[in-house]
Amino acid sequence: MSEVVILTESAAFQIKEMMKHNEEEDSFLRVAVKGGGCSGLSYGLGFEKEPTETDVKFEQHGIPIVVDKESAAILKGTIIDFKQSMMGGGFTIENPNAIATCGCGSSFRTATHSGTPEEC
Repeated sequence: MSEVVILTESAAFQIKEMMKHNEEEDSFLRVAVKGGGCSGLSYGLGFEKEPTETDVKFEQHGIPIVVDKESAAILKGTIIDFKQSMMGGGFTIENPNAIATCGCGSSFRTATHSGTPEEC
């Protein structure tokens, strides 16, 4: 399993800016799935200095990325983008494996992973 998620150029630019601003240039971008949210699962993005032995590691647009193996199966083919509008900007996550999402756009479930839904 090589590239689990796909970063658009816009997302990569924004992530590089955030890495520079937070002095995280030597870190990995961690993409994860955790239980919770209205639909049962939610996404996590963050920076991490050291990957674990069970992480899937790859690089896109010069950004080293890590995803734990359990999340990798759920995220396969997911596109992470950054969209800017007059109201501001934010990351969008388009997961082809999601069969249900909630209005906030950060909670989902797949056919094989329902997670642990919470009240919104």
